[in-house]
Amino acid sequence: MKRFVSIVLALVLVFSACAISASAYDLVPLKFDKNGEFKIMHLCDCQDDFPADTKMIKFIDTVLKEYQPDIVVLGGDNTVGPDNMTEEMKRNAVEELCNVFVANEQYFTLVFGNHDRESNFENDELLPMYQLYGKGYCLAYDEVPSLHGTGTHNLPVMSSDGTKIKFNLWMFDSGSHYIDDEGNDLGFYDCVRKDQIEWYQKESNELATLAGGKVPSLAFQHIVVGEVFDALFHESLVDLGVATPKTNNGKIYSFFPKTENIQDGFLFEFPCPSEKNEGQFEAMVAQKDVLAIFSGHDHINSYTTELDGIKIINTPGATYNSYGNEITRGMRMITVKENDPWNFETEVVTVSQFALDNKDFAEDAEIDTFTAGLMLFLGDVLLALNEATKIFSSVITMIFG
Repeated sequence: MKRFVSIVLALVLVFSACAISASAYDLVPLKFDKNGEFKIMHLCDCQDDFPADTKMIKFIDTVLKEYQPDIVVLGGDNTVGPDNMTEEMKRNAVEELCNVFVANEQYFTLVFGNHDRESNFENDELLPMYQLYGKGYCLAYDEVPSLHGTGTHNLPVMSSDGTKIKFNLWMFDSGSHYIDDEGNDLGFYDCVRKDQIEWYQKESNELATLAGGKVPSLAFQHIVVGEVFDALFHESLVDLGVATPKTNNGKIYSFFPKTENIQDGFLFEFPCPSEKNEGQFEAMVAQKDVLAIFSGHDHINSYTTELDGIKIINTPGATYNSYGNEITRGMRMITVKENDPWNFETEVVTVSQFALDNKDFAEDAEIDTFTAGLMLFLGDVLLALNEATKIFSSVITMIFG
């Protein structure tokens, strides 16, 4: 039965993706609005099965109505479930999430995370489900099925008059666990692979040709790039085992953060990139069109940092099913202006702050506003403490490089 339904969903994928992938630049209905703005909601780690937690569903529905983004990017670990999850349960979980966007007539796309493919389903089975239940509002597609992963694609954003390409969104499947060429699971998280990077370079050049110059872009993936450690931590002179995380092809780092490089938000847990690095960040620096790489994965992080001209940004999880905290739990809004597309604005909208600003939502979702206010106060204290450490951290950076 599972294979039969998968075949049916695959046929839906074929007929829907043919229209998209045949001429993505002409048919994707994304453009700057009449005010010259393009708004993106980054929603990460919903990470629930069926039925999903009502607080999260009500939060998503209410912020969609409040912020009315031009597109939502689901940042991976979108639905999960037990290893014995039935096909009906999985389809119900996907449909429930998609229904929020369909009801709001909201375009969305997605990347997959390390947990999506768990619960006995592969991502190439899941993508057709999102396309089916997302109806015409799901813009995700698998541009080159032979690449690592599922659903790596890009979405151009047109000018407000629809006459030219002004911006672009890159979506990468950053995988689950790193499997080498011999099929061995190396026991750590995956990364964007070389064939995906080559695809990006080719598409970026073609996009520049179509647009008459480099097109400013944002990249989205689930697992953060390894260079986040270069931005936020000092390399270690000695290997202290678990006390010194290893990433970026064997480089060793201390756990002392460069707090001066945290431009905004919280670093509540150590980032979890792959220990392998196949050159994604380096390629994007050289290509000179990606302004920022957005990730989820680390549920309680909401930081912004920067390295070599590219911002590395983590969006906190929206989940109530997996781990999180009330200081950061929420989503991220990103705004790009047509008259200045090489810059963007971004802010995290937490459930706690949104509940305090929207009493009807707080009551409907049964959010305790006293606790929400307390969490926001605690967050402000922690941000002040972080600011206080920046001078000391800068001195350490000057000494140790």
